[in-house]
Amino acid sequence: MTAKNKPKPKHVPQRTCVGCREVLPKRKLIRLVKTEEGVRIDLSGKLPGRGAYLHDQKSCWKRGLKGTLANALRTTIPEQDLAVLIAYMEGLPESIPESGDAQAEETFDKD
Repeated sequence: MTAKNKPKPKHVPQRTCVGCREVLPKRKLIRLVKTEEGVRIDLSGKLPGRGAYLHDQKSCWKRGLKGTLANALRTTIPEQDLAVLIAYMEGLPESIPESGDAQAEETFDKD
């Protein structure tokens, strides 16, 4: 009888980063979408069109812009859009240390 009273866990949509192939909650990734005007960064996650997801770190964006992003969007990325995406990528951190990552802890302990 108590099983019926348990609330269902909330569904969290999962998406795969096209740069590193890691599956994470949708809200932790940046969505890029193919529209009629070209490839756009969709920070709201609501633009219509075919979408693909990347981490917010340069390493994933570099891999994604080499070709996996274009494959996921089923298009070729125009030069103007590629320049905008590269400019956005330059503002991202190189990588984000995991909280349980031993190497990340070592780099912080050296200070």
